Amino acid sequence: MEKSTRSELATFAGGCFWCMVKPFDELPGIEKVVSGYTAGWTEHPTYEEVCSGTTGHTEAVQITFSPDLFPYKRLLDIFWMQIDPTDQGGQFFDRGDSYRTAIFYHSDEQKQLAEQSKYELGKSGIFSHPIVVPIEPAKAFYPAEEYHQHFYRKNPERYEAYQLGSGRKHFINKHWGDLK
Repeated sequence: MEKSTRSELATFAGGCFWCMVKPFDELPGIEKVVSGYTAGWTEHPTYEEVCSGTTGHTEAVQITFSPDLFPYKRLLDIFWMQIDPTDQGGQFFDRGDSYRTAIFYHSDEQKQLAEQSKYELGKSGIFSHPIVVPIEPAKAFYPAEEYHQHFYRKNPERYEAYQLGSGRKHFINKHWGDLK
């Protein structure tokens, strides 16, 4: 019996989108990871407009994946290990709505899986504060400028310095250690 070759989209906001590409990129069943903007009202916003806070958009990544090869639940597991799910004000030293966290679901099944994973993380005891990541319906997604795409490959030294300097790397290692 031949496997399905269907593709689905997953959209996650986890603070700076530079840090949200590498964990998902180049895994079997992941077809594409795009940095971009979503959940706002401005069509085709620029990075400068999003950072100004006038567009309503959030930095996010949109992942095209084959659920037969890489189930959505695994994407959720990776997502949770990249963020501080207890912080409503942004992520690490990036503050404001454009750096908020969110899971943007594309189907009822994704919504149910996201809600279940959020519940399980909350009950796990890993974090002492409540899990505050909203789960929202996906909206229009606008790819970011080319210089933001796969930033970790284009600027590896700057990417590593950002991971370390922002506190993200330390946080991930402290909470997830060898599980990541």
